[in-house]
Amino acid sequence: MTLKSRFYELDTPALILDLDKLTDNIQRMAKFADENKVKVRPHIKTHKCPEIAKRQIEAGAIGVTVAKLGEAEVMANAGINDIFVAYPIVGQQKIKRLVSLAKRVRMSVIIDSLEAALPISDAFKNAGLKLDCVIKIDSGLGRCGVQPGQAAVELAKKVVDLPGFNLRGISTHAGQVYGTKNQEERLRVGIHEGKVMADTARLLEEAGIPVEVVSVGSTPTVTISGEVPGVTEIRPGNYVFNDMMQVVLGSAELSQVSLSVLCRVISHPTADRALIDGGSKTFGLDVGGHGIGLLNGYGYIKGKDDIVINRLSEEHGFLKLKPGGSDVAINDLIEIIPNHACTVINNFKQIAVVSEGAVKEFWSVAAQGQLT
Repeated sequence: MTLKSRFYELDTPALILDLDKLTDNIQRMAKFADENKVKVRPHIKTHKCPEIAKRQIEAGAIGVTVAKLGEAEVMANAGINDIFVAYPIVGQQKIKRLVSLAKRVRMSVIIDSLEAALPISDAFKNAGLKLDCVIKIDSGLGRCGVQPGQAAVELAKKVVDLPGFNLRGISTHAGQVYGTKNQEERLRVGIHEGKVMADTARLLEEAGIPVEVVSVGSTPTVTISGEVPGVTEIRPGNYVFNDMMQVVLGSAELSQVSLSVLCRVISHPTADRALIDGGSKTFGLDVGGHGIGLLNGYGYIKGKDDIVINRLSEEHGFLKLKPGGSDVAINDLIEIIPNHACTVINNFKQIAVVSEGAVKEFWSVAAQGQLT
């Protein structure tokens, strides 16, 4: 197909990005950051796309956050020069790659144990470099990180003297928000995230350890924790696209979702069942809420509220049709908002960028499959 074709001429399944909504989402977060005097360091694991990262930086982001070194390498190769790895770096192979990256661009990492910190410090000392780092705080997710308060202070006291590091502050991710059931619970998680970070930063300062960075993450919480005095940086990721999880959590409106998947109806074997050409390899198996099943089915079909994607196999999506309700015909195209944009993006090599119904560009998902 040629550029400027209508998006419904794409072969399916196809990943569709509404450029105007993407731009609005980026600008909205930039405006929030400016009003609250916090810096934005967006997480690119959501989009894995240098073109989007560059637009975020043009809107005022100070750099990017990544989950894996492979993502960092892709971003560095694309010209992004300030990269934070919000994931523990363990193992000599990864440490060597980290040193190599730090010779090219400004890198920073999380630390949540002395055992992981020591070999990184030694490697950077031997390379004649210093690496920026922050102490990772567990603000309730129960994943990586030391406990807030005194435990963080004790680790910071050890890390601050390591010759290969420049300790800049603390970081957290309140991912437990994805298990909340209403706005009140989301608000509670966001306030807690900001408060424990501000309190821990104060304890570090009282212990004589300067704190430049107090960084919080998670799209559903950053507009809450980002308002807490003492927080200096926010790291939202999903906000560029939004998805059905963000809509259900109340952190985005349906009209603010910029990403969708175009699928085709390929079979209609019974009156109450039809199938599309997108399955688990297209959508993933996320039903939201850390497994508590907040969402109805495996995506939301635009304009077909009463049709549910109730089952997926690898290459097939099953549509449950209600008697007397909406129906579809073989060869029909349907546009689906995914439950979880971050997992969907990793299944595609390219994004069709659309404005006013026309395909303007194709962007590469350059960091697709970067697991190491």
